This record gives sequence, structure tokens and C-alpha cells, in this order.
Amino acid sequence: MTDAPTERGEEGVWTRLRRRKVVQWGLTYAAGAWVLLQVVGYLADAFHWPDLVKQFASIGLAVGLPVVLVVAWYHGDRGQQRVSGAELAILSVLLALGGAALWFYGQRNGQVPISTAPPAAPIASQGSSAASADERPSIAVLPFENRSRLDDDVFFVDGIHDDILTQLSKVSALKVISRTSVEQFRGTKLPTKAIADQLGVKSILEGGVQRSGDRVRINVQLIDASTDAHLWAESYDRELTAADIFAIQSEVAVAIAGALKATLTSGEQSRIQVVPTQNLQAWQAYQLGNQRMAKRTSAGLADAERFFRRAVELDPGFALAYAGLAGTLVLQIGYSDRPSRSALADAGEAASRALELDANLAEAWAARGLIAKEAGNPTAEEDALRRAVALNPNYAPARHWLSMTLMYTDRFDEALAHAERAVQLDPLSGIVNNWLGVVLDGMGRQSEAARQYRKVIEIDPSMPIAYLNLASLYAYSLNRFDLAVPTMERAIALDPGDPSLPCVLALLKLELGAEAEATRLVTEALKRWPDQAIVNSIAAAVFNVLGDGAVAERHARRAVSINVRYASDAIEVLRNADLLRMNYGPALARYESAYPELFGPSPTVHLSNLSEAVGVALVLQRMGELERAADLVDRAERVLRSLPHGLPAYFGFLGARIHALRGDVGAALGALRGAEQAGVRLGWRYARDIDPVFDSIRDEPGFKVIFADIERDMVRQRAELVKRPKDAPLDLAIGN
Repeated sequence: MTDAPTERGEEGVWTRLRRRKVVQWGLTYAAGAWVLLQVVGYLADAFHWPDLVKQFASIGLAVGLPVVLVVAWYHGDRGQQRVSGAELAILSVLLALGGAALWFYGQRNGQVPISTAPPAAPIASQGSSAASADERPSIAVLPFENRSRLDDDVFFVDGIHDDILTQLSKVSALKVISRTSVEQFRGTKLPTKAIADQLGVKSILEGGVQRSGDRVRINVQLIDASTDAHLWAESYDRELTAADIFAIQSEVAVAIAGALKATLTSGEQSRIQVVPTQNLQAWQAYQLGNQRMAKRTSAGLADAERFFRRAVELDPGFALAYAGLAGTLVLQIGYSDRPSRSALADAGEAASRALELDANLAEAWAARGLIAKEAGNPTAEEDALRRAVALNPNYAPARHWLSMTLMYTDRFDEALAHAERAVQLDPLSGIVNNWLGVVLDGMGRQSEAARQYRKVIEIDPSMPIAYLNLASLYAYSLNRFDLAVPTMERAIALDPGDPSLPCVLALLKLELGAEAEATRLVTEALKRWPDQAIVNSIAAAVFNVLGDGAVAERHARRAVSINVRYASDAIEVLRNADLLRMNYGPALARYESAYPELFGPSPTVHLSNLSEAVGVALVLQRMGELERAADLVDRAERVLRSLPHGLPAYFGFLGARIHALRGDVGAALGALRGAEQAGVRLGWRYARDIDPVFDSIRDEPGFKVIFADIERDMVRQRAELVKRPKDAPLDLAIGN
């Protein structure tokens, strides 16, 4: 574009700018940018977006101004569309400078606003690399010292400590170690650096609390673990009220964030200032509930429920207490004899009340995720848990439970990443370390899983779930039933109130051929827990294998009526009975009730319903719906083939079932032999004697030889177990 002579020599600069509409375009752009920034600011506050969203928007709009001015200079007067080389060069330089500014600012702040969730540290996808991925300032809050020296004040001091830790965990720019892990260092004499190294942090917060009459004094100090230097310290002397306690906790969290140069988002600033309850007694009851819940035993969860109920009675507006109540009710379904139907109803009501009071409470969203899991709603489960993680990236239970969701829907790498991040946030928690072992076991990394379970036992030798999972690994991955049985017996001794544990031991005994012991275990369990779905379901499986079909059916129907999602064995027992009677409708209806995702135009098959997909295919095949049956079989085979190496040990006979359903005798026998040689023993007696999928090949000589070999192996292992001295110590070194 060339200027006219009047433009070059006779016209003033201001006149030329106005004629080319540079001034008008610039003013219009500035006004629009200002309005847009107000909208972004409003949305950021409403949805708790990180402050960087607003900061990057400001930079981007600032970069846009010179771009608009250049475009106006070249096109504002005549509306020319042709872009000259000079204009293109200028625009390229401006855009490059703008991009460089955005990149530099993002690098300096260590974050990029890529989502509307509060900013969390990046999650690694493989192995130990996750431990080095979190570069946020890190802190562990050690248990506070009780300086009043009164035993009655211990729980009060622990409550102050736990709440300060919770307030800090709301700061997404900080990595905060969970209470379970720091609790291990109560009264420790270890140097600060040694503690920090074990917990993977750079800073330590220490403190003490003294309660005297109607006053409370709290002293806290922040220490750089590498130098032992004091970064910040403060003393608070206030009247003993709930409002003053929470005010102190908020002040401490803000001061520590500042000392560690961690920026709070506007949403975090608001959440930290929230006073959850004005009732000091309700707050104390809530803290006691949290402390009891952490152990994950049947008795501890029952105690936690009582304390949480007391807290909401004292303060019906206490959202955190409702969230705690919801969580402990759901956990009792698996850890005790709590009836699932009533527990889910009560838990759902408590979680809804918590979210009515505080829609951004991570603990309540996590509880809602657990409820959805138990209710069989995987979409709602994942959505709720992701919401909890977004609201509080430092809340280890939410990552732990989200990892479970991902694992059971075959997203192993992401499940592992969240499990590892949970361990980073709570490195000495038996629960989260145990789940990491389950993920590793599920990915076929049995040696690592065994080491992880042993780590849990080192952390807390009284935690039964680690022994349960180690026993399962011994039996079904390593074919060491002689080790699995005593390990399982230890789990039962540690938590005799868990109804699932003796039932698992009964299945181990059944595989070994110890029929009288298996019968005794399930009979005693039925007497103690007659209304537990899992007890009735496993009892049905045991009696079915032992040939008592009428008793098996009775308990199977009982299990399905209590909770169909905890009754997979019962569904199979009843299915087989229906197939013999050619009564296919009820069999299909039970499957649809428990696994609705297997029905419809596009069934969803994954790890947690893989065996059931084959069961549905069997029923459909008997009904003559061959196309639907073949589709499910194909989907199941694709999932089976996609499983990580090692996991098919748990589904060793499933490949043979798929081939048998297709009528491929040679492939079915080959798969059975491969499973036998790999040490697969799970459900071998049911497969040999009952499973209708194998009716077409049960009389094949090869079939009989394979199961004769398995039976000889079980007889040998049972003899080894009989020879084992009753007082022999557990050998926890197996599986390296």
C-alpha cells in the first residue's frame, strides 16, 4: 500500500490516525477488552477459576491492542483486504512478542490455565516418575504438642492440628501431606530433615496448644527442613470459641502460604475464611469421628458414625460433619455388617445435605462418588470424584477412590498415576499404600505389589486389608495356597467383625479341597451375619460346589434380594438353575439389574464386569439370540486381550470359556492348559464340575487330564499346609 502525497507531507499525524480509523478502532477495542475482563473476573470468582486465568486474559488482551492498531492503519481508511509484506512482518513480530510474554509469565508462575479446575500439580503416568512430578512447595504439619498436659485435651489438640492441616490442603499451590502420615511422627525424636525426607517435603510446621479455662494459646513455627532455619513463627492467645479457633487456622494457612510464596486463588481465599461451625462441641465430635474413621475397621467406623451423628445433632448446619457421616456409612457396607440399602439411603441424604450447605466441599463430593459406586452408577461416580479432586488436589482419599474407578474401567495408567499421587500426599497411610499395591497387582506387577503390601504391614501391622490382599496374591497370582491360608487367618484375627474375611478364607479352603472347613466357615458366617449379601453369595457358591443345590439357591436368592451388586456368585448360581429349567427371563433380568451397562445397543465391557459379560452371552445363546451373544463375547475377548500382562491370571479360565461358547474345542482346551500351567486355580472346582459353559467339552479327555493335574497340585498344597506348625510365623518375604 502506498500513501498519497497529501498523507506523506501535508497531513498531521493525529489527522492521519483518525482518517485511518486507528483512534476509533483503538478506543472501541479498549472498551470491549475492559468489558470482557469484567466478565472473566466475575466468572473466575463464581467458578473458583485460578487467578492465572484473569492474568493471562489481561496479557492476551494487552497484546491484542497493537495488533488492532496495525490492522486499522493498513485497512481502516479504505477497507483494503490485501495484506502487504510490511504489515505481515509487523503482525508476526507483535504476535511473537505476545506469545513470548505469555510463555515467560507462565513459566515464572509455574502454571498454565488449561482448565476451570483449581490448579493441581501435574500427574505422571508411569511408575516412580510421579514422585518427582510435583514441584509445588511442600509441607508436613507434625502433630501438635499438648502443653496443658491434661489427657482430656489430647483430642482437642489433635483437632486443632487436623484443621490447620485441612486449611492448608485447600491451597492448591501447596503439596500438603495428609494427617495419617504425619501422625506416625507423634512424639518423635527424629531430626527435622529425617522426617522431611521420609515424607518427601521441604518444610515442616510444628506447634503446641495450651487450653486453660476459657482461653486457648496456639504457637506455631515453620521450618526449612534442609537448613533447620525458622521461616515464620507466631503465637495466638484467644478466647476459646469455635469462631476464634477457625480464625486462627485461617490466619495460619494464609501466613504459611505467603512464607512459602504460594499464591491463593480467589476461591481458595474465600474457602479458607469459611467457619464450618460455631458450636465447639460439634467441632470436637467431628474431630473424634475423623480419628475413628481413619483406621478402617468395623468397630472404628461404627464409632465414627456415632460421633458424626452427634456433631450434626449439635449443629445441623455443619457441612463437614454430614460429609464425614456419609463417608463412614458407605464404608461400613464393605467393612462391617451394615445393610447396604439403608446405609446408601442414609449416606445419600447426608451427602446431599452437606452439598446444600457447601456446594464446593471436596469431602462431600468424594462421599457422593462413593455412594454412586455402591449404587452402580459409574458415570456419576467418576464425575463426583473428579469434582472432589479439582476442588482439593491435596485430598488424598478422593484421588484414592478415583483411582479405583479408573482401575475397574481398564484405565490402568491413569489409575496408577492417581494412586501414586495419593501416596505422595499420604505416604504413611496404610489405606492408600494398600490400594497402590492393588493397582500394581492388577497391572501384572506382582513383585512390586507384594512389596507394597509388605510396606503397608510395616506401616501398620494391625491393618487387616493388607493381609487380605497379600493372601489373594499368594493364592491366585503365585499359586501358594499354603501361604495364603495363614495370611488370611491373620487378617481375620485382626478384624473379626468384617464379614467378608471368613468368606474369602472359605473359598481358599474350598479350592484346596478342605470341604469340612469351608462349610464350617460359611455356616458360622451365616449365623453371625444372616443379612449380608456377600456372606450369602459366597455361601451359595460353596454349597453349590459341594453339591447342595437347594441350600445354594436359597442363599443365592437371599443375597440378590439384599444387594444384587454384591451377589455375583449368587447370580451365577441362580442363572445355572434357570438354564436347567429353560427359564431364561429371570436369569437375564438379574444380570440387567446388577450390570445395566451390559445391555442396550452398545454394551460396555470392562474389568469389573468381564466375567458377567460372558455369563450374559451364555444366557443369550441359550435363548437363541446368537448375534447379541456373539457381540458380547467379542467385546469380552477384546477386553481380556487388552489387560496388562499378568492380570489374566485372575481370569485364566475366561479365555477358555470364550472359546467354548464359540464351539472351538481345541482353542478352549489349549487355553485351559495354559491357565493350569500359569498356576490359575480360582474357581477350578466350579469350572470342572458345574460351569455350563464347559458342558460341550467336559467329556473331552484333555479336559479331564488338565483338571486332574490341578487337583493333584491342590492335594500337595493341602498336605504342605497340614504340616505347617500352628505357631509358625508368617513368611512375608515371598513374592519378591
